[in-house]
Amino acid sequence: MNEAGLFAYATGALGRQMRTEADLRRLMKRRVEPGERGDAAIETVVARLHEYGYLDDAAFAETYARLRQENEKLGVRRVRQDLQQKGVDKELIAETLEARYGQTNEEALARQHLERKRIRKPENEKETALVMRRLVTAGFSTGVIYKILRQWDVPEEALAALENLDEERHEE
Repeated sequence: MNEAGLFAYATGALGRQMRTEADLRRLMKRRVEPGERGDAAIETVVARLHEYGYLDDAAFAETYARLRQENEKLGVRRVRQDLQQKGVDKELIAETLEARYGQTNEEALARQHLERKRIRKPENEKETALVMRRLVTAGFSTGVIYKILRQWDVPEEALAALENLDEERHEE
């Protein structure tokens, strides 16, 4: 694919959804001939996209974090992991998450997540483990999770069983 075709492909891909530079490079790599010519075409297209303001990892990270916090009520750990997988620079991730989550009450956000997912107070150890897994997956710290479970008057035996499972998982 020539440079003009690659630029059209890249703008189309960006028009369908916001992407990071790393993600877009990965997509374009499949469309060009292998070797220096293909790499040069990708570099030229990426430079033009930056010049036009179509490709901006900082804007992507801010928008991504804002939407995950406001709409999905996800914790900072999950958003950090997602941004890393999408190829955003670690320093940019740290700056973005500090700005977005710096003043956020993690416990309140976790409760909003539980409400959004319609997760109720667990009745037994199995349900307690399920709530724990869901909150860990959503990116909340175990300290906040245990605090919420204790406020729900989850029996200490159930919490102890969770701690044992957590320790066994770390030993593996």
